[in-house]
Amino acid sequence: MDGPVTDRGEARLFAGVELGGTKCICTLAAGPDDIRDQRTIATTVPWETLPAIKAVLDSWSRSHGFCGLGIASFGPIKLDPGKAGYGQIGATNKSDWEGADLLGPLRSAFDVPIGFDTDVNGAALAEIRWGSGRGLDDFAYVTVGTGVGVGLIVHGRPTRGFSHSEIGHILVPRLKGDDMVSVCRFHDDCVEGLASGTALNARLDGRPLSGVGPDDPVWEPIVHSLATMVHALACTTGPMRVAMGGGVLSGQPQLLPRINAKVAASLAGYMQIPGDGAYVTSPELGTMAGPLGAIALAMEAVESAGTYAAP
Repeated sequence: MDGPVTDRGEARLFAGVELGGTKCICTLAAGPDDIRDQRTIATTVPWETLPAIKAVLDSWSRSHGFCGLGIASFGPIKLDPGKAGYGQIGATNKSDWEGADLLGPLRSAFDVPIGFDTDVNGAALAEIRWGSGRGLDDFAYVTVGTGVGVGLIVHGRPTRGFSHSEIGHILVPRLKGDDMVSVCRFHDDCVEGLASGTALNARLDGRPLSGVGPDDPVWEPIVHSLATMVHALACTTGPMRVAMGGGVLSGQPQLLPRINAKVAASLAGYMQIPGDGAYVTSPELGTMAGPLGAIALAMEAVESAGTYAAP
């Protein structure tokens, strides 16, 4: 891993805010091996969570100072500086957050370069800097938790068009016999609606996850939906590697081999994907991919501002 960035012999600090669907992790760090402080805040409603985030950043600004700030948020978020609503959250399954302004108050409060992107794009950039994507310019990071998000890096940059990628909401054919009602309030047959942690809880229908074995039928539609999504990724932007993590995969080592096998079967030899049977891998940074993603965004913002050389 890269060491800390130094200025006059002292480590320069970066602040990162990873705003997830259930919790927000604020991190103060000089690099992945030099984390000075970390605070966790529940993601409840914006009028509670956003002031709590600012209070943490205020305390760090007074006590330590930081040269850059990264904000990595669940999406969809509005990323075009030239359009109305820049810095806000768009239409989301977390309806209380729709229209919440994440960027504006922090830009007003802190006179430092600020990087702003989705939580999964941030995590993908962190994995490229320090983890499973090192040396790759085309890479995808997938988190399967409360929702399904994909950080997609093409030619070294997160994809951009009229919006960031929302691959967790692509429509997929259901596994034959799967009649569960989608948990996505927008789509009946998207990956997030059928294979997220929220969907898994709905499929379990009150059964505790601790009692669900690796061969339980509940995993079949999860594997099917996630493998279909990876098939689409391979056939469109063709990332060299897909790192997949999140709460649904945590403690379920049988899932990645099953997903890889299903991807290989669905491609049916038409494309020779890298990885020798392990195209989909675990993120090397593990649960730190998200928090370090916000730090990576802060570093990129400072690098873009030209105030220090990249480590």
